Amino acid sequence: MSIDLDGAVEEAYPEMIRLRRDIHRRPELAFLEVRTASLVADRLRALGLEVKTGLSKTGVVGLLKGEGDGKTLLIRADMDALPIDESSALDFSSQNPGAMHA
Repeated sequence: MSIDLDGAVEEAYPEMIRLRRDIHRRPELAFLEVRTASLVADRLRALGLEVKTGLSKTGVVGLLKGEGDGKTLLIRADMDALPIDESSALDFSSQNPGAMHA
């Protein structure tokens, strides 16, 4: 199977930017990332991954299984905000006082 990776990324780019800015506008502190976790879980399900939620309260795991035996790859990402006020004037600045993604 052949995939036009450049084309797929270019097609997905506007939605990735929209989603990233949405998350940055509505940051959530550690163990309070209910909305963010839901967004991540929904996106992973839309990609066809098996999704587990509620790990350590707001953790999300997406599992993509190959067809055969082989190595396992883990990719980890943080989604919690920092407990500080944002002072930028960007259109996607935090709308939640006392929380921002830095």
